Amino acid sequence: MKNVNSQQGKEIMERFKMEAASEVGVNLKNGYNGDLTAREVGSVGGQMVKKMIDAYKQGMNS
Repeated sequence: MKNVNSQQGKEIMERFKMEAASEVGVNLKNGYNGDLTAREVGSVGGQMVKKMIDAYKQGMNS
């Protein structure tokens, strides 16, 4: 993704974040999520990083 600052890039990242949250079982909502613990939020971020690393590795093997 060359231009993450674009509206389309922001929408893609938002979908990616929601997908990662679903995979780790965190009930992430659009908007305010102040009711989540740091552990829950961290697990979403960790899942996103894991998926990005896996995608990078797949790209190197192609």
